[in-house]
Amino acid sequence: MKHRHVAVLGAGVMGTAIATLVVGHGLPVTLVDVDPDRLARARTEVSSQLRLAQLIGAMRPERTGDLVTTTELGDIATADVVIEAVTELAEVKAKLLAEVSAVVGPDVLVLSNTSAIPVDELARSLTHPERTVGAHFMNPPYLIKTVEVIRGPRSSDAAMSTALDLLATLGREAVVVGDGPGFVINRVLQRMINEAARIADEGLATPEAIDALFTGCLGHRTGPLATADLIGLDNVVDSLLVLHERTGDPGYEPSALLRTKVAAGDFGRKTGRGFYEHRGTK
Repeated sequence: MKHRHVAVLGAGVMGTAIATLVVGHGLPVTLVDVDPDRLARARTEVSSQLRLAQLIGAMRPERTGDLVTTTELGDIATADVVIEAVTELAEVKAKLLAEVSAVVGPDVLVLSNTSAIPVDELARSLTHPERTVGAHFMNPPYLIKTVEVIRGPRSSDAAMSTALDLLATLGREAVVVGDGPGFVINRVLQRMINEAARIADEGLATPEAIDALFTGCLGHRTGPLATADLIGLDNVVDSLLVLHERTGDPGYEPSALLRTKVAAGDFGRKTGRGFYEHRGTK
């Protein structure tokens, strides 16, 4: 399949970075968000991220595709692929996907960048649920090559083939897993972050000490709390709530420290403060 037009829904941190990935591999993107100011910031961010990726050799400048930003969902009517990257709230995603289903053609692939919500739960909102596949990109997706691809119980062979072909076009390596709350990565990672936050809250160790043990002893690139700041503590709490509600496992109930930081607006890198201070990122 020739991917002529990719639509990305949501101009937050992940949606903007996914748009960077796609245009950086020569494909045109329509980036949709309800907030014009967020779209303006996203356009600037995409340019900055492209320069960084090209500087380190992750993308080639001559392959850059066109980026269109819009607040009108109808502008994605000609899309071949729709990548949903809005906030990790089931009702928000479901409402948007139902609206998408009324705009695009029946053969359009819908990739949901859900972090924890089961793909089949989201697929129910579409007229053609068999065209839905999960694609859990890591942040930043224009630098991290591996993508967790989730095949829902109704995802068709054709949808999977299109999804894998697109990811190959984008230079990504797909690892296909089954459907369920949190899939593989977040079923493990979010619990680890939650427990690390509890340990910090108890005063047993500082965030720096916790992360140093994971990087120094286990060889992780970053520790759980630095990773949480990168993901966004608001997104971590949303994912934990999804996991707790759908599994009933108390280990996923967001820790008091995480809730306190989110209530204070300290989301991590995107706000300048989380478990750490991040200068120049707010």
